[in-house]
Amino acid sequence: MNRNYDDIIGLPHPEPQTHPRMPMRDRAAQFAPFAALTGHRAALAETERRAADAAEPENERFSEP
Repeated sequence: MNRNYDDIIGLPHPEPQTHPRMPMRDRAAQFAPFAALTGHRAALAETERRAADAAEPENERFSEP
């Protein structure tokens, strides 16, 4: 078994000396979900709609009379 960290494993977590700790609520806000691709879903839907409209005449060609 590797014992590289035995000398520091029991030490307390260091506290910042020059600034106060960030409140947990503010910390959580940094990792809140956001819409990185704003409008991407709408663009995909529009592309799908156009493709379906373009394929419709071709689909009618193969449909039963």
